[in-house]
Amino acid sequence: MATVYRKTVTRPLPEGAELLTRKGRQLARWRDRKGERRTGTVIEGRDGTLRVSVESATYIAKYRDGSGVVREVSTGCRSKDAALAVLRDLVERAEKVRAGVVTAADDVVRDWLPTPITKSISDYTSELRDRGRSVKHIADCQRLTSRVFDDCSMILLRDVTAGPVERWLRDRSVEGLAPRTRNSYLQAVRGFCRWCVEKGRLLADPTRSIAKVNESCDRRRRRRSMLPVELQRLIYVTTWRPLAERGRLTVAKPRTERRGKRDTWTLAPLTLADLPAAVERARERLADRPQTIAKLERRGRGRALTYKALVLTGLRRSELASLTVADAILDAEPPRLVLDAANAKNGEAAELPLRTDLADDLRTWLGGLLATKSAKTGSDKMVRLPAIGMPAVLTPQTPLFVVPPQLIKIFDADLAVAGIAKQDDRGRTLDVHALRHSFGSLLSAGGVSPRTAQAAMRHSSIDLTMNVYTDPRVLDVAGALNVLPALPLEGSPYKPHPCEATGSYDRGQTASTANPNVVHSVAPTVAPNSGNWGKPEALADNSPPRSPQPRNEKTPRNAGVSRGSSERRRAESNRRCRICNPMP
Repeated sequence: MATVYRKTVTRPLPEGAELLTRKGRQLARWRDRKGERRTGTVIEGRDGTLRVSVESATYIAKYRDGSGVVREVSTGCRSKDAALAVLRDLVERAEKVRAGVVTAADDVVRDWLPTPITKSISDYTSELRDRGRSVKHIADCQRLTSRVFDDCSMILLRDVTAGPVERWLRDRSVEGLAPRTRNSYLQAVRGFCRWCVEKGRLLADPTRSIAKVNESCDRRRRRRSMLPVELQRLIYVTTWRPLAERGRLTVAKPRTERRGKRDTWTLAPLTLADLPAAVERARERLADRPQTIAKLERRGRGRALTYKALVLTGLRRSELASLTVADAILDAEPPRLVLDAANAKNGEAAELPLRTDLADDLRTWLGGLLATKSAKTGSDKMVRLPAIGMPAVLTPQTPLFVVPPQLIKIFDADLAVAGIAKQDDRGRTLDVHALRHSFGSLLSAGGVSPRTAQAAMRHSSIDLTMNVYTDPRVLDVAGALNVLPALPLEGSPYKPHPCEATGSYDRGQTASTANPNVVHSVAPTVAPNSGNWGKPEALADNSPPRSPQPRNEKTPRNAGVSRGSSERRRAESNRRCRICNPMP
């Protein structure tokens, strides 16, 4: 059954081919790219054009595989002897599968090992696209894996081994690569290898033995959260800075910084104190261009609304940029934003409730957007905005927020004008993603339960919410110390309360009803009295009566009754303090 042969294929008639007839057959004669003379039979194609029938340049191997299926595989050999050697190898593999020496899956993997890595990477990214992964995630996976394989000189799939990849990661760490970036490279390569295992292209993940490094030991960027007063200052500066830039004063340049005869002045730096005056100067300079003033004011308001939405929703910059007008449901109760699964980092769709003031700002913003853009009508691809109160429509693809690509540069300029340090005394920095950190920290500082904060942050782990996205400096740690007892170093010593002598003093009482040195406690409201465990004081003794004991018992018949009566009288006397709460 096993054999090798050259397959007959048809190709378009080469240019300049000479047509001739021999023994009743029409032939074509031409020279190939190497200058050799070739001859083939001329046939008519399905479309009526002339084509030439020739044999393939390489041999085809035909055999029966281990499952009993007839296969035709290209050997890639121009020589028949080499093609027969390939055929013998294929037949031997089929016999091992039939004998149970090798599994069918191992045999399939062997066919993928000599294929180029680039083909598998292309198939991998195509499947990620079909799964609905974000464009950024797909681009990062392709970029990271391609760089590792290119630097390690891995061309074929069988070249992927753990040793070169681990050495490459170690060398990059020595060069100063951050641990988190190193782990990103490893995660991208490992994800590709695991996909190859799932698809039967590799037997096992060769990178499973490579361990990740601890990112907490050398974190290059530690973000901090912004305080409420800093956020208010940032919003104020962002709103008016685009207009204030047109009202900056000019100052003379030092002679050492001048580059030419005309380079004698520069714009003075803009500060928070000079911001109102700069806005007024800009209005005076642009008095004859009201459209420019309105454009600058709208630009500042759009950026401020972007910052506010990042702080009050916890969205990431890319997630906020993906929102469109169709994703804003402002006429519902409560108003909310709809985030598609394809645009979310965790790949899960979410509905984010909006606070009332943010929803009102969005309505105002969309109203201005309707006034500045020409709205199309009469199409079913429009989204009506009844919450705005305007009989107009917007296309659903209209971006909801203004998120420029270089938002980090704008953010840094706003921080500088607001007088907010980019880096604090702990080495923690501020960037656009720090606004999400501020969202998590302010939730914890406001008394929101950790589980609720985790749901609002859309985190899979409570540890990530509490330890990474919660800044201790934002929390009122100093105020929490006020619940500790007062310990004066001077003054009269502690005087015991009269009730303590009788054993009826409740240490959970407040300072107004007990000793003023005792701090308020919530224990009495949630726990039973320590002196009478399991039996509240207000409840009567409803225990069943004791049965009489037999007369021949060694213990006197009235001993248990008298002992119980005395204990009951002593407990009743301790429940009510005669000094603090006398009988009426």
